[in-house]
Amino acid sequence: MPPIHHLTMRRGMRLAVFLCVIWAGTSEPIGMAVAGEQARDHLRRAKVFLAAGDYRHAVEACVQELVESPSAESYIYVTYVYHAIDGYIEHLANTDRWVGIEQLYVNLTFQGPQDLVDPPEVLARIAKEVIQGSVQRQSDVTAAMAARLDEATVAKLWKQQKAWRAAKPDRWWAGVPPEWNW
Repeated sequence: MPPIHHLTMRRGMRLAVFLCVIWAGTSEPIGMAVAGEQARDHLRRAKVFLAAGDYRHAVEACVQELVESPSAESYIYVTYVYHAIDGYIEHLANTDRWVGIEQLYVNLTFQGPQDLVDPPEVLARIAKEVIQGSVQRQSDVTAAMAARLDEATVAKLWKQQKAWRAAKPDRWWAGVPPEWNW
């Protein structure tokens, strides 16, 4: 019977060969492609949430993307969602739609069924100031993080979103630039 350390080495070698066979033909480790797809799925979901005006879930989807696949693009996407919230709330205020601001506040603060019996009450004008102050601070932070990762990509993406805003001045916050198909 061979000594124990030889058995351990043989098993280790078999495992290494097995893993090499599994990874052969793929340019990335198993799980990375799946994780990348799931992360991009978060951004696709965020795009749908923006279209629906469900900004809380849009932010949550972007945060999931950041956790699973941090990149300059993912930081810019969440920054853009913060800007979209700001743009939408400003549009509501400018068109004197204060009930919409109250609804946005409820959307952003809703945590679950307990809020149905103890709703978060706030005046619309106060909600506007609270939300805008918060999203502006958060967008500054995430934009700075994106710039630290890749300034050239950030500049390109902001150029695209600037053109998107110009093309859709009354609805840009309900979607993302068409180039952002990731």
